[in-house]
Amino acid sequence: MYHQRLLAPVLRQALSSFPAILITGPRQSGKTTFLKHEAGTDVDYVSFDDPLERDFASLDPAGFLGRFASRPVILDEIQYVPQLLSHLKMRIDQAPNQCGRWLLTGSQQFGLMRDVSESLAGRVAILELPPFSHEEFLRPTLEEVLWQGGYPVIALNPERRDLWLRSYVATYIERDVRQIRNIPDLRVFNQFVNLAAARHAQEFHAADLSRELGISQPTVKSWAGILEASYLAYFLQPWFRNYGKRIVKTPKFYFFDAALVNLLTRQPDPGAALAGPMGGALLEGWVVMEAVKTFMALGRKPDLYYWRSHDGLELDLLIMIDGKLQGVEIKLTATPGAGHLAPLNRLLAVAGDDAHPGGLLVCRTEQVRALPNGHQAMPWQLFPQWLQARLAPATSLLPPQ
Repeated sequence: MYHQRLLAPVLRQALSSFPAILITGPRQSGKTTFLKHEAGTDVDYVSFDDPLERDFASLDPAGFLGRFASRPVILDEIQYVPQLLSHLKMRIDQAPNQCGRWLLTGSQQFGLMRDVSESLAGRVAILELPPFSHEEFLRPTLEEVLWQGGYPVIALNPERRDLWLRSYVATYIERDVRQIRNIPDLRVFNQFVNLAAARHAQEFHAADLSRELGISQPTVKSWAGILEASYLAYFLQPWFRNYGKRIVKTPKFYFFDAALVNLLTRQPDPGAALAGPMGGALLEGWVVMEAVKTFMALGRKPDLYYWRSHDGLELDLLIMIDGKLQGVEIKLTATPGAGHLAPLNRLLAVAGDDAHPGGLLVCRTEQVRALPNGHQAMPWQLFPQWLQARLAPATSLLPPQ
């Protein structure tokens, strides 16, 4: 059963505006299903997971592309044949006004983006499709949301969760990591992934991981880049304005999906995961990643940060909306009060007109509640819809190329 994705309106606009569209995102986020459903029935399909198709495209790119005549085609996992992109450029330049013909997918960010930018600049719309957001696949409890995550396979088949996640991690390490970078000792990399998961929603200090693993800091940073390139991890950057002489320059580290964090940190069950020491980090990561997914669904790069004052007071999330910063504090509490508002109050004091006047406390309250100084508490499940409504009116559906 197909579940409607929030990215669909942006894709439809891209299909009528660009000769090529690239959908990137993690493996198994639904990219191929999304394209097959939204692009219509009169579309050919080739997967470069198939070694025969991969060899054909590599050895005879002109012949490979020529077999599709003028029909649109989905070229799945294009990162396996980067040499095809220059030949694709020549095809596009022969018919520059034929929009929506070449539909590409890829599961890596940096190498693929570099190849696409060099070969197809101005000819391709680049969109990102993460796993399901909360608006795309609702679940009734926070425990279920954090335990099952957003990967479509688990969302539609929750009984397959444990086996699927273990297989996903094993396949990723054995396959994708080797493609992105040559790592001689995958055992140590596997240890790195597990240690990184334990630092979900924390500042990323390469020196700490370097000491624990017995590897160099450049290696740690390189491996962290692999997680980011394959859409397993996200780095939330600190806000760079000099509010209160900001001294923190280290990004915060998040896994894209809470289910993977639970697996890698060996949480025994949904209730224990939320009630245990990782509970606050899991909720914070979910809120941050829902914000990331909302930007992606609108065809925009996430304009998100966190902020720490000079005396160590930290605000979990800053969202740039209409040119001003929206402060968001994230707490596991079900009884929000004035004691939770110190970071939001400090932001208003130091940012002035650069910030929206009312901060947001996302927590487990049962309803939206007014709080002192114009702030409000919001139930966690309402946050994605609230952010989408705030961003959508002023958004441009397609990113600048």
